Amino acid sequence: MKRTWPIIAVADVPKSTTWYNRLLNARNTHAGAPVFDQIVDEDGTVLLCLHRWGPSGPQGDHQWPSLSNPQQNHIGNGLLLWFVVEDFDSAWERAQALGSVIEEAPNTDNGTLMRAFVVRDPDQYYVAVNEARG
Repeated sequence: MKRTWPIIAVADVPKSTTWYNRLLNARNTHAGAPVFDQIVDEDGTVLLCLHRWGPSGPQGDHQWPSLSNPQQNHIGNGLLLWFVVEDFDSAWERAQALGSVIEEAPNTDNGTLMRAFVVRDPDQYYVAVNEARG
């Protein structure tokens, strides 16, 4: 078995945790953690990891260059978070309730030929939500 654990840098881990939990109807593993949290599916599968911008660890010794400084590069450059969900209509309702910037309303994605929408998260990453195949 193989799993990916995508990690994105965010300004406020608890705020982003709440946003992703609401959008994906998910839960997290590090409640209230200010530096790192995981967004997990109902079966415990990690969907996304959130890491505060900048170094972590007791002395700030754990440093990843791509997570170190949001001013260093354009935020989100080369990154699109793409989630496939079984509850597409509910996810769209949740996205609207979050008050997020809507980049694309539900439409038929030309790659998957399934419904999809795109919103911005609190750190301005593009987040695509795609309907699961039947």
